[in-house]
Amino acid sequence: MHKMNLWNDSFEAIKDGWKTIEMRLNDEKRSLIKIGDEIEFTNVKTNELLICKVTNLFMYKNFDELYNNHNKISIGYKENENANPDDMLMYYSKEDIEKYGVLGIELIKIGC
Repeated sequence: MHKMNLWNDSFEAIKDGWKTIEMRLNDEKRSLIKIGDEIEFTNVKTNELLICKVTNLFMYKNFDELYNNHNKISIGYKENENANPDDMLMYYSKEDIEKYGVLGIELIKIGC
């Protein structure tokens, strides 16, 4: 079981079932994730837990590629929001993105 923290908005979007792809660096920790694994997400605002199963993994060079290959709703944007890969620079440096690449983790919720 992998453990990850999530901001409240992303946590609620996965919990509600419309965000199906979590975006992360493909660093040492995330490179261990395999299809079929379970991830326990912790909401950093409420400490609520959510358990999801990994159904697919998408590896990309950067977030531009990831955004170009997935529907904006599946990666956590609402219909009226502009999906911009530069938004991920709030979480990750350009250097780390270049070093590790990025990972789209496709999920289904299996428990709370």
